[in-house]
Amino acid sequence: MLTMPSRIELRPLALSDQEEFCTLVRASSELHQPWMQLPSAAEDFQVWMRRFEDGTNQGFLIRVRETGAAAGMVNINSIIRGRYQGASLGYAAFAPSAGHGYMTEGLTATLQYAFTDLRLHRLEANIQPANTASLAVVRRLGFRYEGLSPDYLYIDGGWRDHERWAITAPSPWTPDRSLPEV
Repeated sequence: MLTMPSRIELRPLALSDQEEFCTLVRASSELHQPWMQLPSAAEDFQVWMRRFEDGTNQGFLIRVRETGAAAGMVNINSIIRGRYQGASLGYAAFAPSAGHGYMTEGLTATLQYAFTDLRLHRLEANIQPANTASLAVVRRLGFRYEGLSPDYLYIDGGWRDHERWAITAPSPWTPDRSLPEV
């Protein structure tokens, strides 16, 4: 379990989270549509969890430390080593806890984990332009706008434009040993 000095804790997603996760996704459908689609049924959750088996994706629940309630989820997706040393982030709040700052704290903990433990150099967040809540979070965390990617991801029945936001590890940064020296 990853813990940070805040109101939240970051805990790796597990198959045992299935019922709670799916229940919260169903309760949050209005919050998530049309921005993302998360598994809301047991079978879909089990298929979705397979993406974390090979280590190129990592999933976490953001839990409220005081109550243990899941406030949201965050994924570090498509981890690439070599010269890139980066990944993309996917994240979503759960409706019962939305608007209390837990996602900002959870993403802060995720950045710390990605830049220190995983020793990644760059993280991207790709966000649909009308998703003002998600855009506000990345701005608050210091991500920089890098441009618009037309028809970037297939979500909610169509190809959606996304704004590309990124943040790099603070200096000094210790690279992962997979970074070539030459």
